Amino acid sequence: MHKSKSTALIVTTDCDLTDDGREILREEEFPEEAFLGHTSPITRCRFSASGNNIASASVDGTVRIWTYDSSIPASRNATIYCGAEIMSLDWECKSDRLLLIGTADGGIKAWSVDAKRVVCDLNTIAVCSKCLGFKVQPCRTNICFCRIITETVLPLGEDPPAITSLCFNHNRNILAASATDGMIHMFDMSAGLQITGWPAHDSAISSLLFGPDETSIFSLGSDGKIFEWSLQNQGRILWSKTSNWFSDSETSKYCRHEMTLDANGRQLLVTSGSVRAPIYLVQGHSSGFRTLPHSAAIITVDWHPTLPIFLTGSADNSVRVTSIL
Repeated sequence: MHKSKSTALIVTTDCDLTDDGREILREEEFPEEAFLGHTSPITRCRFSASGNNIASASVDGTVRIWTYDSSIPASRNATIYCGAEIMSLDWECKSDRLLLIGTADGGIKAWSVDAKRVVCDLNTIAVCSKCLGFKVQPCRTNICFCRIITETVLPLGEDPPAITSLCFNHNRNILAASATDGMIHMFDMSAGLQITGWPAHDSAISSLLFGPDETSIFSLGSDGKIFEWSLQNQGRILWSKTSNWFSDSETSKYCRHEMTLDANGRQLLVTSGSVRAPIYLVQGHSSGFRTLPHSAAIITVDWHPTLPIFLTGSADNSVRVTSIL
Protein backbone atom coordinates (compact mmCIF):
# COMPACT_ATOMS: atom_id res chain seq x y z
CA MET A 1 0.00 0.00 0.00
CA HIS A 2 1.29 3.43 -0.91
CA LYS A 3 1.88 5.78 2.01
CA SER A 4 2.62 9.47 2.22
CA LYS A 5 3.42 11.65 5.21
CA SER A 6 2.81 15.36 5.65
CA THR A 7 1.86 17.98 8.20
CA ALA A 8 -1.87 18.24 8.77
CA LEU A 9 -3.75 21.44 9.44
CA ILE A 10 -6.22 20.71 12.22
CA VAL A 11 -8.42 23.75 12.42
CA THR A 12 -9.73 25.13 15.71
CA THR A 13 -12.67 27.42 16.16
CA ASP A 14 -14.28 29.58 18.83
CA CYS A 15 -17.55 29.19 16.90
CA ASP A 16 -17.67 32.71 15.51
CA LEU A 17 -19.89 32.53 12.43
CA THR A 18 -19.84 34.08 8.99
CA ASP A 19 -23.00 35.57 7.50
CA ASP A 20 -23.92 32.24 5.94
CA GLY A 21 -23.55 30.32 9.22
CA ARG A 22 -20.11 28.81 8.66
CA GLU A 23 -17.57 28.78 11.47
CA ILE A 24 -14.57 31.13 11.37
CA LEU A 25 -11.53 28.92 11.97
CA ARG A 26 -7.86 29.21 12.74
CA GLU A 27 -5.28 26.53 11.97
CA GLU A 28 -2.75 24.45 13.93
CA GLU A 29 -0.26 21.91 12.59
CA PHE A 30 -0.27 18.19 13.46
CA PRO A 31 1.28 15.10 11.81
CA GLU A 32 -0.78 13.19 9.25
CA GLU A 33 -0.26 10.11 7.10
CA ALA A 34 -2.22 9.10 4.00
CA PHE A 35 -2.78 5.56 2.66
CA LEU A 36 -3.48 5.29 -1.05
CA GLY A 37 -3.88 1.58 -1.78
CA HIS A 38 -7.59 1.53 -2.63
CA THR A 39 -8.87 2.14 -6.16
CA SER A 40 -12.44 3.18 -5.27
CA PRO A 41 -14.14 5.34 -2.60
CA ILE A 42 -13.61 4.24 0.99
CA THR A 43 -16.77 2.93 2.67
CA ARG A 44 -15.46 2.04 6.14
CA CYS A 45 -12.21 2.33 8.16
CA ARG A 46 -11.69 1.01 11.68
CA PHE A 47 -8.91 0.80 14.27
CA SER A 48 -8.41 -2.62 15.83
CA ALA A 49 -8.95 -3.17 19.56
CA SER A 50 -5.32 -2.34 20.37
CA GLY A 51 -5.18 0.51 17.87
CA ASN A 52 -2.12 -1.07 16.23
CA ASN A 53 -3.87 -2.16 13.06
CA ILE A 54 -6.37 -0.55 10.72
CA ALA A 55 -8.91 -2.12 8.40
CA SER A 56 -10.20 -0.06 5.50
CA ALA A 57 -12.81 -1.10 2.95
CA SER A 58 -13.79 0.14 -0.47
CA VAL A 59 -16.57 0.16 -3.03
CA ASP A 60 -14.27 -2.02 -5.16
CA GLY A 61 -14.92 -4.97 -2.84
CA THR A 62 -11.53 -5.05 -1.13
CA VAL A 63 -10.56 -4.76 2.52
CA ARG A 64 -6.99 -3.88 3.45
CA ILE A 65 -5.40 -4.49 6.85
CA TRP A 66 -2.37 -2.34 7.60
CA THR A 67 -0.46 -0.51 10.29
CA TYR A 68 0.31 3.20 10.29
CA ASP A 69 3.13 2.87 12.85
CA SER A 70 6.53 1.83 11.44
CA SER A 71 7.52 0.38 14.84
CA ILE A 72 4.74 -2.23 14.63
CA PRO A 73 5.42 -5.36 12.53
CA ALA A 74 3.55 -5.44 9.24
CA SER A 75 3.11 -9.22 9.34
CA ARG A 76 -0.68 -8.90 9.60
CA ASN A 77 -0.98 -6.68 6.55
CA ALA A 78 -3.34 -8.22 4.02
CA THR A 79 -5.70 -7.53 1.14
CA ILE A 80 -9.05 -9.34 1.24
CA TYR A 81 -11.11 -9.67 -1.95
CA CYS A 82 -14.83 -9.91 -1.16
CA GLY A 83 -16.46 -9.64 -4.58
CA ALA A 84 -18.98 -6.97 -3.54
CA GLU A 85 -19.05 -3.46 -2.12
CA ILE A 86 -18.12 -3.41 1.59
CA MET A 87 -20.83 -1.86 3.77
CA SER A 88 -19.57 -2.62 7.28
CA LEU A 89 -16.49 -3.61 9.29
CA ASP A 90 -16.07 -4.56 12.93
CA TRP A 91 -13.02 -5.89 14.79
CA GLU A 92 -13.31 -8.35 17.63
CA CYS A 93 -13.51 -5.96 20.56
CA LYS A 94 -10.96 -7.68 22.85
CA SER A 95 -8.21 -8.59 20.42
CA ASP A 96 -6.86 -7.93 16.92
CA ARG A 97 -7.38 -11.50 15.75
CA LEU A 98 -10.74 -11.39 13.98
CA LEU A 99 -12.26 -8.93 11.52
CA LEU A 100 -15.89 -9.12 10.39
CA ILE A 101 -16.86 -7.85 6.95
CA GLY A 102 -20.39 -7.13 5.71
CA THR A 103 -21.13 -6.70 2.00
CA ALA A 104 -23.79 -5.11 -0.17
CA ASP A 105 -24.99 -8.54 -1.37
CA GLY A 106 -25.90 -9.67 2.16
CA GLY A 107 -22.69 -11.54 2.90
CA ILE A 108 -20.74 -11.68 6.16
CA LYS A 109 -17.14 -12.87 6.26
CA ALA A 110 -14.95 -13.48 9.31
CA TRP A 111 -11.25 -12.97 8.57
CA SER A 112 -8.61 -14.53 10.80
CA VAL A 113 -5.72 -12.08 11.00
CA ASP A 114 -3.28 -14.75 12.21
CA ALA A 115 -4.24 -17.38 9.62
CA LYS A 116 -4.78 -14.76 6.90
CA ARG A 117 -7.89 -16.45 5.58
CA VAL A 118 -11.69 -16.34 5.79
CA VAL A 119 -12.80 -18.68 8.59
CA CYS A 120 -16.55 -18.09 8.25
CA ASP A 121 -18.60 -17.05 5.22
CA LEU A 122 -22.35 -16.46 5.66
CA ASN A 123 -25.02 -15.51 3.15
CA THR A 124 -27.90 -13.59 4.72
CA ILE A 125 -29.68 -12.62 1.50
CA ALA A 126 -32.82 -14.52 2.59
CA VAL A 127 -33.12 -12.22 5.59
CA CYS A 128 -31.65 -8.92 4.41
CA SER A 129 -30.48 -7.57 1.09
CA LYS A 130 -27.58 -5.56 2.55
CA CYS A 131 -25.51 -5.94 5.69
CA LEU A 132 -25.44 -2.32 6.89
CA GLY A 133 -23.71 -3.00 10.20
CA PHE A 134 -23.03 -5.51 12.96
CA LYS A 135 -21.43 -5.85 16.37
CA VAL A 136 -19.61 -8.75 18.03
CA GLN A 137 -20.84 -9.84 21.44
CA PRO A 138 -17.86 -11.27 23.41
CA CYS A 139 -18.13 -14.68 25.06
CA ARG A 140 -21.42 -15.32 23.29
CA THR A 141 -20.04 -15.10 19.73
CA ASN A 142 -23.27 -13.48 18.60
CA ILE A 143 -23.23 -11.21 15.57
CA CYS A 144 -25.93 -8.55 15.18
CA PHE A 145 -26.63 -7.13 11.77
CA CYS A 146 -29.22 -5.44 9.54
CA ARG A 147 -32.54 -6.31 11.23
CA ILE A 148 -30.72 -7.42 14.37
CA ILE A 149 -30.23 -11.14 13.91
CA THR A 150 -28.42 -13.06 16.64
CA GLU A 151 -29.25 -16.50 18.00
CA THR A 152 -32.82 -15.20 18.22
CA VAL A 153 -34.64 -12.40 16.44
CA LEU A 154 -35.15 -9.38 18.67
CA PRO A 155 -38.72 -8.03 18.43
CA LEU A 156 -39.40 -4.82 16.52
CA GLY A 157 -43.11 -5.22 15.84
CA GLU A 158 -45.16 -6.62 12.98
CA ASP A 159 -43.80 -4.21 10.35
CA PRO A 160 -40.26 -3.52 11.58
CA PRO A 161 -38.20 -0.64 10.18
CA ALA A 162 -34.73 -1.16 8.76
CA ILE A 163 -32.04 -0.95 11.43
CA THR A 164 -29.27 1.50 10.55
CA SER A 165 -26.84 1.40 13.51
CA LEU A 166 -26.04 -0.78 16.51
CA CYS A 167 -23.99 -0.33 19.67
CA PHE A 168 -23.46 -2.38 22.85
CA ASN A 169 -22.82 -1.06 26.34
CA HIS A 170 -19.53 -1.98 28.04
CA ASN A 171 -20.57 -5.47 29.20
CA ARG A 172 -22.59 -6.22 26.05
CA ASN A 173 -25.78 -6.82 28.04
CA ILE A 174 -27.63 -3.88 26.50
CA LEU A 175 -27.93 -3.35 22.77
CA ALA A 176 -29.04 0.01 21.35
CA ALA A 177 -30.37 0.11 17.81
CA SER A 178 -31.44 3.01 15.61
CA ALA A 179 -33.88 2.80 12.74
CA THR A 180 -35.11 4.50 9.60
CA ASP A 181 -38.23 5.67 11.47
CA GLY A 182 -36.14 7.89 13.80
CA MET A 183 -36.60 5.61 16.82
CA ILE A 184 -33.96 4.44 19.31
CA HIS A 185 -34.59 0.90 20.59
CA MET A 186 -32.91 -0.59 23.69
CA PHE A 187 -32.72 -4.38 24.17
CA ASP A 188 -31.85 -6.60 27.12
CA MET A 189 -29.71 -9.27 25.48
CA SER A 190 -30.09 -11.83 28.26
CA ALA A 191 -33.88 -11.70 28.02
CA GLY A 192 -33.99 -11.06 24.27
CA LEU A 193 -36.57 -8.31 24.77
CA GLN A 194 -36.87 -4.62 24.10
CA ILE A 195 -36.79 -2.73 27.40
CA THR A 196 -37.40 0.81 26.18
CA GLY A 197 -37.39 3.05 23.15
CA TRP A 198 -38.28 6.57 22.12
CA PRO A 199 -38.66 8.77 19.03
CA ALA A 200 -35.35 10.62 18.69
CA HIS A 201 -35.40 12.18 15.20
CA ASP A 202 -37.91 13.26 12.58
CA SER A 203 -35.73 11.55 9.98
CA ALA A 204 -33.82 8.27 9.77
CA ILE A 205 -31.00 7.85 12.30
CA SER A 206 -27.61 7.28 10.69
CA SER A 207 -25.39 6.50 13.69
CA LEU A 208 -25.70 5.68 17.39
CA LEU A 209 -23.09 5.70 20.21
CA PHE A 210 -23.13 5.20 23.97
CA GLY A 211 -21.55 8.06 25.92
CA PRO A 212 -18.31 7.36 27.80
CA ASP A 213 -19.98 6.74 31.17
CA GLU A 214 -23.02 5.09 29.55
CA THR A 215 -25.46 7.46 31.23
CA SER A 216 -26.17 8.95 27.81
CA ILE A 217 -26.39 7.97 24.16
CA PHE A 218 -25.60 10.01 21.03
CA SER A 219 -27.69 9.88 17.87
CA LEU A 220 -26.97 11.35 14.44
CA GLY A 221 -29.89 11.96 12.09
CA SER A 222 -29.72 11.82 8.33
CA ASP A 223 -30.61 15.53 8.41
CA GLY A 224 -27.38 16.36 10.29
CA LYS A 225 -28.95 16.83 13.72
CA ILE A 226 -26.92 15.40 16.61
CA PHE A 227 -28.40 14.75 20.07
CA GLU A 228 -26.98 13.45 23.32
CA TRP A 229 -29.84 11.75 25.20
CA SER A 230 -29.97 11.07 28.94
CA LEU A 231 -30.47 7.40 29.80
CA GLN A 232 -31.36 8.28 33.38
CA ASN A 233 -34.11 10.68 32.32
CA GLN A 234 -35.33 9.18 29.07
CA GLY A 235 -36.18 11.68 26.39
CA ARG A 236 -34.14 14.51 27.90
CA ILE A 237 -31.61 16.10 25.54
CA LEU A 238 -28.29 16.88 27.25
CA TRP A 239 -26.51 18.38 24.24
CA SER A 240 -27.36 19.04 20.62
CA LYS A 241 -25.75 20.27 17.43
CA THR A 242 -26.84 20.68 13.84
CA SER A 243 -24.03 19.91 11.43
CA ASN A 244 -23.90 22.21 8.43
CA TRP A 245 -21.40 19.88 6.75
CA PHE A 246 -24.00 17.50 5.35
CA SER A 247 -24.98 17.73 1.69
CA ASP A 248 -26.41 15.63 -1.10
CA SER A 249 -22.94 14.81 -2.34
CA GLU A 250 -21.30 11.56 -3.34
CA THR A 251 -21.40 10.49 0.33
CA SER A 252 -25.01 9.35 -0.04
CA LYS A 253 -24.08 7.10 -2.96
CA TYR A 254 -22.05 4.79 -0.72
CA CYS A 255 -22.95 4.80 2.98
CA ARG A 256 -24.95 6.61 5.59
CA HIS A 257 -23.23 9.30 7.64
CA GLU A 258 -21.52 8.16 10.84
CA MET A 259 -19.89 9.60 13.95
CA THR A 260 -17.29 8.45 16.47
CA LEU A 261 -16.23 9.53 19.97
CA ASP A 262 -12.66 9.80 21.19
CA ALA A 263 -11.48 7.72 24.16
CA ASN A 264 -12.45 10.45 26.64
CA GLY A 265 -15.87 10.97 25.14
CA ARG A 266 -15.27 14.68 24.68
CA GLN A 267 -14.65 14.95 20.93
CA LEU A 268 -17.21 13.84 18.38
CA LEU A 269 -15.94 13.35 14.82
CA VAL A 270 -18.65 13.32 12.13
CA THR A 271 -18.56 12.46 8.43
CA SER A 272 -19.14 15.23 5.94
CA GLY A 273 -20.43 16.01 2.48
CA SER A 274 -17.54 18.45 2.27
CA VAL A 275 -13.81 17.74 1.88
CA ARG A 276 -13.33 18.48 5.59
CA ALA A 277 -15.15 16.89 8.54
CA PRO A 278 -16.11 18.60 11.83
CA ILE A 279 -14.92 17.56 15.30
CA TYR A 280 -17.35 18.85 17.93
CA LEU A 281 -16.39 19.28 21.57
CA VAL A 282 -19.24 18.05 23.76
CA GLN A 283 -20.01 18.28 27.48
CA GLY A 284 -20.76 21.96 27.50
CA HIS A 285 -17.86 23.11 25.29
CA SER A 286 -18.66 25.25 22.27
CA SER A 287 -15.38 25.24 20.35
CA GLY A 288 -14.19 22.54 17.97
CA PHE A 289 -12.01 21.47 15.08
CA ARG A 290 -12.21 20.37 11.50
CA THR A 291 -10.03 17.87 9.70
CA LEU A 292 -7.41 18.26 7.01
CA PRO A 293 -9.17 18.40 3.63
CA HIS A 294 -9.42 15.39 1.35
CA SER A 295 -10.20 16.04 -2.29
CA ALA A 296 -13.73 14.60 -1.99
CA ALA A 297 -16.39 13.94 0.66
CA ILE A 298 -15.41 12.22 3.94
CA ILE A 299 -17.47 9.04 4.15
CA THR A 300 -16.16 7.20 7.21
CA VAL A 301 -14.39 8.11 10.49
CA ASP A 302 -12.96 6.42 13.57
CA TRP A 303 -10.97 7.32 16.72
CA HIS A 304 -8.03 5.36 18.12
CA PRO A 305 -9.23 3.40 21.21
CA THR A 306 -6.80 5.15 23.61
CA LEU A 307 -4.90 7.94 21.81
CA PRO A 308 -5.93 11.28 20.25
CA ILE A 309 -5.51 9.89 16.74
CA PHE A 310 -8.32 9.60 14.20
CA LEU A 311 -9.08 8.09 10.79
CA THR A 312 -10.87 9.64 7.85
CA GLY A 313 -11.85 7.71 4.72
CA SER A 314 -12.93 9.58 1.63
CA ALA A 315 -14.59 9.29 -1.76
CA ASP A 316 -11.16 10.27 -3.13
CA ASN A 317 -10.05 6.61 -2.42
CA SER A 318 -7.69 7.61 0.42
CA VAL A 319 -7.53 6.95 4.18
CA ARG A 320 -5.77 9.40 6.48
CA VAL A 321 -4.42 8.92 9.99
CA THR A 322 -4.14 12.20 11.89
CA SER A 323 -2.66 12.79 15.34
CA ILE A 324 -3.68 15.72 17.53
CA LEU A 325 -1.16 14.88 20.27
